[in-house]
Amino acid sequence: MRYTIIADSCCDLTTELREQLQITTIPLNMTLGEKCFIDDDALDLPQFMEEMKACTTKIGSASPSPLLYKEAFQGPHTSFAITLSSNLSSSYASALVGKDMAEEENGADVHVFDSKSASAGQVLLALKLRKLIDEGYHKSEIISSLETFIIKMKTYFVLENLDNLVKNGRMNKITGKILSLLHIRPILGSDGDGNIALFTQARGQNQIIEKLADTIEKSGRDTVGESIVITHCNNPGLAEKLMNALKNRYQFKDIHIVSTRGISSMYANDKGIIMAF
Repeated sequence: MRYTIIADSCCDLTTELREQLQITTIPLNMTLGEKCFIDDDALDLPQFMEEMKACTTKIGSASPSPLLYKEAFQGPHTSFAITLSSNLSSSYASALVGKDMAEEENGADVHVFDSKSASAGQVLLALKLRKLIDEGYHKSEIISSLETFIIKMKTYFVLENLDNLVKNGRMNKITGKILSLLHIRPILGSDGDGNIALFTQARGQNQIIEKLADTIEKSGRDTVGESIVITHCNNPGLAEKLMNALKNRYQFKDIHIVSTRGISSMYANDKGIIMAF
C-alpha cells in the first residue's frame, strides 16, 4: 500500500527533511496588522521577522483552506495528515473538512492526526510516522501506534521575547512586562490536550537548559532508542547547548535540531526554543 504524509507549515521541516520524509506541506497564513503573508517556501523569513518586530498592532494566523487539504489528499494512496493542536488552530478542522471532501469526491483514504502540539512536536510525529511506514506496518497499526505516542509526547518551550503572546492576548500585558523586566523566562508547554500551560520559570541560559533537561527525567520516559526534536528561532547556540546537555544526561538515539519556519517563528518570536520528546 502506498502512503503519503501531509503536514501544515507549523511542522518545521527543512527542505532536506521534507524530501527525506516525503512530506507535502500545506501553508498557513499570517497577518501583521492588515498585511497578510503565506507561510510557504517563498516567504522571506528575515524580512517577515523585521516587519513583525515593527508591528504595533495585533498579529495572527489563519489555517489552510479545506480545499488545499482536499487537493493534497487526492490520489490512489492512503494519506496521513499531521496538524497543529486543534486547541491552538483550526488547521485540524480544515483538514477534516478536506478529508470529507476528498473521500466523497473520489473515494480517497485519509486519516488526520491532531498533534496536540506544534513545531517540534509535529516534526517528531513526522519522523515517527515515516519510520512506521518504512517498517511496513499496516494502516490500522500505524494509526494506533501514533495516536498512542501523541498521548505520551511532551512539548516544552521557552520564549526570549513575550511580546507576541501579549499581542495575541495569550498573556496579560502587565504580566508580560513584569516577567520581561525581571528577566524571568516562563517554561511553557502542552498540558497534554494541546493547550498551553505554565510549568516553571528560569533566569538565564544555564537555568533554561537545566530545567528543560529536567522535564525529561520528571516525565519518567525511557530515552533509550528514542528521538527528540529541538526547534529554535534564530538561536542555534542555545539549541546546541541544550543538545549537549541532553547527550550527557540521557540516551536518545537521535537529537534533531531544526530552525523554525514562518508560523512557528511568529509565535516563538526571536530566540524562542521548543523541545518535543
